[in-house]
Amino acid sequence: MTVSDASTDDARSALAELVEGHSDDEITKAAEELGIDTLLDQVFAGMEQAFRPEKAAGQNAVVQWDVNAPEGTRSRTVRIADDTCKVEPGAAETPRLTLTLELPDFLRFVAGQLDGMQAFMSGKLKLGGDIMLAQTMQAWFAT
Repeated sequence: MTVSDASTDDARSALAELVEGHSDDEITKAAEELGIDTLLDQVFAGMEQAFRPEKAAGQNAVVQWDVNAPEGTRSRTVRIADDTCKVEPGAAETPRLTLTLELPDFLRFVAGQLDGMQAFMSGKLKLGGDIMLAQTMQAWFAT
């Protein structure tokens, strides 16, 4: 099963299996075997599906995710506007918020196995721009 083949809950469970109890090297190897860009596309498609417009009512934001992988940084732009969430490949021109994580930590984060505040405080999650948005937007997505 791929992350995008299933419901949001099933996809999150599949991702949790990929990362739970595994080292950074093991997670990176598994991601490379699946195809890092394919895996990231599936994760971000799941983010679109998990978006809860009623929680983000009236909010507009351009959020850039930078995921550091062995062969370079993979960027995705998440646009929240008009009660929709759209993901585009690549970096945003002027993001309101930029989140940067290493690939294994990003996968742990979206699987719910890495707390955002702890990741930030330990330096695993780097934030740029509107840091308060990072806290607010957690509620915009089903967990």
